[in-house]
Amino acid sequence: MNAAVVTVGDELLSGDTTNTNATWLCDRLDGRGVTVERVTVVPDREADIARVVNEYRAEYDAVLVTGGLGPTHDDVTMEAVAAALGRDVVEHEAALEWLAEHGGYTRDDLTEGTADLPRGARVLHNEVGVAPGCVVDSVYVLPGVPAEMEAMFERVADEFQGAEKHVTVVEADEPESALLSRVDDLRSRFDVTVGCYPGDYVRVKISGGDPEEVAAAADWIRERVEPVEN
Repeated sequence: MNAAVVTVGDELLSGDTTNTNATWLCDRLDGRGVTVERVTVVPDREADIARVVNEYRAEYDAVLVTGGLGPTHDDVTMEAVAAALGRDVVEHEAALEWLAEHGGYTRDDLTEGTADLPRGARVLHNEVGVAPGCVVDSVYVLPGVPAEMEAMFERVADEFQGAEKHVTVVEADEPESALLSRVDDLRSRFDVTVGCYPGDYVRVKISGGDPEEVAAAADWIRERVEPVEN
C-alpha cells in the first residue's frame, strides 16, 4: 500500500507553525508497512487543494489530508475535496447527531457549515474537538490540530496496511562521505533499503521485508565500520 500526505495551511508555508502532522503521520504509516511517496504542503486555497488531491488520488492507494476543517473563512478543505471528487457539500445529519449526543451541542449552537461534508462521505467524529473529518473514496480528511488529527487517525489506522517491515540501525563513528563505497556495496549485496542519517555520528538504517536479510545486511556493515563508543 502506498500513500500521499497533504497538509493544508498558510501558516505552514510561512513558517509560523511547524508541520508536525506530516512527520507524525509518516511515522505511523511507515510503522504499518505503508509506503509514503509524497508529502505536500498547500495553502488555504480551494483550487490548489483540489488540484493536488485529484492528482494524488489517481496515483496512490490513499491520500491523507490534514488541516482546513471548520466553518471559518479560511477552512476550505471540505469544499476542495468535494470539488476534486466531483461532489457537492451537504450538511451531514449523522455528524450533527453525534455532536448533539457526545458534545452537548444543539444545531443552533454550531456555526453554519460545521457539519458540512462531501455528499456520500463517511463521517469521522472528532472526539477531541468539534469539526468532523471524513473519508471519501480513498481520501481521508483529518483536522489540522495535532491532538484532534492523531485521535481521529487512530480510529481508522487499521485501514492502512502494508507489508511488514523489519528495521535495524547500525551506528558508525565516521563521516558519511567516508562510508559511500561500503554503503553502495551493501545495497548491491543485499535486498534491503538503506538510509544514512548524519549527526554526531552516522546512523545507517537498514529495512526490508525479510528479517534474515536485514539481519545479515546489518551484520555485514557493522563489521566494516568504526563503531560508536558509548
